[in-house]
Amino acid sequence: MIKVSDYIAGFVAGLGIKHAFAITGGASIHMIHSIAERSDIDYVCPHHEQAGAMEADAYARISGNLGCAIATSGPGATNLVTGIAGAWFDSVPVLYLTGQVARFRFKGETGVRQMGFQETDIVSMVKPVTKYAVLVEKAEDLRYELERAVHIAREGRPGPVLVDIPDDLQREMIDPSTLRGYEPPPATAMKKAPSADQISQCVELLRGASRPVLVLGFGVRLSGAAALVPELMARIGAPVCPSWAAADMIPGDDPLLGGTFGTHGSRAGNFTIQNADLVLCIGARLSTRETGSPTSSWAREAKTVIVDVDPSELRKFPAFGKPLELAVEADAKLFIEALIAALKGQSLPAYGEWTARVADWRRRYPACLPAYRQETLANPYVFVETLSRHLHDDDVIVVDTGCAVAWMAQGFQFRRGQRMLHAFNNTPMGYGLPGAIGAAFALGGKRRVICVAGDGSFMMNMQEMATLQHHQLPVKLFLINNNGYSMVQQTQEQWLGGKYYATSQGPEGGLSFPDFSALAKSFSVDVTEIVRNDDIEPSVGRTLQLPGPALCNVHIASGSRVIPQSRFGYPIEDSEPLLPRDEFLANMIVKPMPVSLQDLPPPAKAR
Repeated sequence: MIKVSDYIAGFVAGLGIKHAFAITGGASIHMIHSIAERSDIDYVCPHHEQAGAMEADAYARISGNLGCAIATSGPGATNLVTGIAGAWFDSVPVLYLTGQVARFRFKGETGVRQMGFQETDIVSMVKPVTKYAVLVEKAEDLRYELERAVHIAREGRPGPVLVDIPDDLQREMIDPSTLRGYEPPPATAMKKAPSADQISQCVELLRGASRPVLVLGFGVRLSGAAALVPELMARIGAPVCPSWAAADMIPGDDPLLGGTFGTHGSRAGNFTIQNADLVLCIGARLSTRETGSPTSSWAREAKTVIVDVDPSELRKFPAFGKPLELAVEADAKLFIEALIAALKGQSLPAYGEWTARVADWRRRYPACLPAYRQETLANPYVFVETLSRHLHDDDVIVVDTGCAVAWMAQGFQFRRGQRMLHAFNNTPMGYGLPGAIGAAFALGGKRRVICVAGDGSFMMNMQEMATLQHHQLPVKLFLINNNGYSMVQQTQEQWLGGKYYATSQGPEGGLSFPDFSALAKSFSVDVTEIVRNDDIEPSVGRTLQLPGPALCNVHIASGSRVIPQSRFGYPIEDSEPLLPRDEFLANMIVKPMPVSLQDLPPPAKAR
């Protein structure tokens, strides 16, 4: 006979999970103690459940296994929700374990809001952002529900699950041999493969195209197909435009790279997508940030093939005015393997004129313009370019939201083997530091992790500096410090007359920021500073060489913006600052899309 909490700890350890991110409380204490008594798994104490949820998410992304986070009932459980949503939208398998009040304190059918102290129906709250959420009320159901949750988290399109376990149940004694297990239905255990006819159609469409583009998304990595990308690119020989979540799969010097695309994408990537006559998209969700609005404006003269494991993602395109030439419901890896096999021994068109034009766009519209290097104050694009030169081939980079992720996606030059993590689709402020901590634990706490975060995002989870310092993790945090929320300020400039309410430091803006260097030192974390462009090269190198955790305070001008950026109402190829009309039209092969300029505020001025 063993205690239920001991069974839970053994189950999690049996999954190969080495670290559970846990904040204690009356309803989670038994699970944490049971983990602490084992030698094959350990607990890590974040200082906010939101951070713990994000740490478990990043742990899963880097380890390729499930992540695990534990929280107590009530506010402990509700604090997990933002992190759970990030895992849900990015299809990351995470097991969230929450303690619940004792069953004899349940409110039941009384109609009251709460009976037990901190009693909260977390299962109902998280059902929209989990693949499975369940309250276990009987010990005999425990093994079944844990096994079922883990299977669902991994099968098909992965995602988070939550198992809620009452405090008194955790303390029960059970005979594990009597617990019933979960047998998944045979159909759910099979990954869906493309049909031979679908692969043949893809090959014929590639043969008939003159300006094809290969779009890769995070689903390629989730399926385990990242290692197949070089061969796929070589077989097709067409330009490649990765989503932000797939940008780390394509080296920055690859001649076939078109660039990232979307409302905050590169000019070259957007010109490539919008002038294509065929788009083959594998494992990319294509949100409105990637397509712009309306969706029908995206790749509007291209035949479009979408490969996705989720049929709902395929159905959305016709519903939003973008009919598909071919919709393939299939696992990305199985599709890529089948397409590579079909292309062996066959020759596709060379696409030479098209690839040369894409290369010319990349040459003429780099993220870091020459003028930026001549500025005195530190420029974010110069910083990103410099950082990419200094990093190792196996470095993991975790990026927070806002301008930080846009600058990195536009300007960072990846090398094969590097990884970039971000909560790409939920994009919460505050993911960067917890994500870096989770990644560091997944790497065994030995390999360095790079974190790039804006000052506003850092404020959301800066308490995790204590976790960083406690474990002496080799995380190098580059804090982009401009005393405000610059991405929202860019929107205020476009639509609200440049009034920075709630986005800038000072009485009118309403924000306040601490002395970040002094803050880091209070956590016994080493600090470096960047103020001018001339500081970037030596300070980046010095920061990366420091042992243990370090913070580099990168001061940039408050007016630094994401350039280019497409505002609502403009197709993604016509981004701000707007190019001179003759130059813009010279870049367009397809017919430009008319825009009702009289309905829009004046465009931002080029800097």
